[in-house]
Amino acid sequence: MNATVAQSMDMADAAHILLNTIRRPVIMVDAEGVITFANADAEDFFRSSATMLARNTLPKLIPFGSPLLTLVDQVRERRAPVNEYRVDVSSPRLGIEKVVDLYVAPVSEFPGSVVVMFQERSMADKIDRQMTHRGAARSVTGLAAMLAHEIKNPLSGIRGAAQLLELSASDEDRALTRLITDETDRIVSLVDRMEVFSDERPIDRYPVNIHVVLDHVKAIAKNGFAKRIKILEDYDPSLPPVFANRDQLIQVFLNLVKNAAEAIGGDPQGEITLSTAFRPGIRVSVPGTQGRVSLPLEFCVRDNGSGVSEDILPILFDPFITTKPNGSGLGLALVAKIVGEHGGIIECDSTPRATTFRILMPAWKVTPFGTDDDGEGDRK
Repeated sequence: MNATVAQSMDMADAAHILLNTIRRPVIMVDAEGVITFANADAEDFFRSSATMLARNTLPKLIPFGSPLLTLVDQVRERRAPVNEYRVDVSSPRLGIEKVVDLYVAPVSEFPGSVVVMFQERSMADKIDRQMTHRGAARSVTGLAAMLAHEIKNPLSGIRGAAQLLELSASDEDRALTRLITDETDRIVSLVDRMEVFSDERPIDRYPVNIHVVLDHVKAIAKNGFAKRIKILEDYDPSLPPVFANRDQLIQVFLNLVKNAAEAIGGDPQGEITLSTAFRPGIRVSVPGTQGRVSLPLEFCVRDNGSGVSEDILPILFDPFITTKPNGSGLGLALVAKIVGEHGGIIECDSTPRATTFRILMPAWKVTPFGTDDDGEGDRK
């Protein structure tokens, strides 16, 4: 055995070991649909050994008509990877109510072969939380409208009465009237912020260069709350425009960058990274329809601050959730509302010294009939 062959075998063994360490079921299917590789988690997922799986084709293991089989065919034809979320692969073999996220990619070294990675209840859970965030935002919408009507008018009367009392009050009592005035102003300010949630007007959307938006946000941050924090850029220059409202995007990213700066605090090693990427094939279900919407544009705000505690993470975008002593807990709720109204999703992954807010949004594309339906956009 020569050195080149031995090295190839070593690499193959290393690849096999590596795939077995991935805590996700991974299989490789050849051009005839035969399963040529299955890692340890795939054996557990299919309840069969790799040897037995190799004697079967994928259509024999997956229910007839499963979207997975269609995805495999699409990847072979397009020769491009695809992500699909909330795919039902339930069967007597795999179990009842088996819903997974899928990543399917071609294997260029073996024409016709594809790799399939199954991810149980991952992005599906995040999308469920998105629906919860939007529901919570809608509840705040009703509350905001009620507060604006029922509370602001009485508050103006209370403030006026306190100002009148201050004219004839002693020095000691004047401190109390000023306290009443200050607290009234604080409540009015909070109600004003909540009124943003009651704005149900359609969003004026158009093609927006996300890099221009992020550069604008960076300039504001560097001249204000993030003067001493390094802000890095990791941009994909070929990104198509995002189909969005520029002012609302600025509001979203200003909020996220400000939160990142506050998480870093005075740490001299603190860094914020703004990144953009194109993720073709990412599609999510649209509630109430059978369709799926493409969200190929990924925008991230990363920081190496203190992170978000695990108990807060699942409810981070709910109204009135905050870890700041003087925070109102409305900032991220508003961010989730804006992103949701744009047809996108936002998620947060956090560990100490590594927090990432990730936004997935539709692209803009001109067709002979106007804006495209799938939101996939074109690479420029």
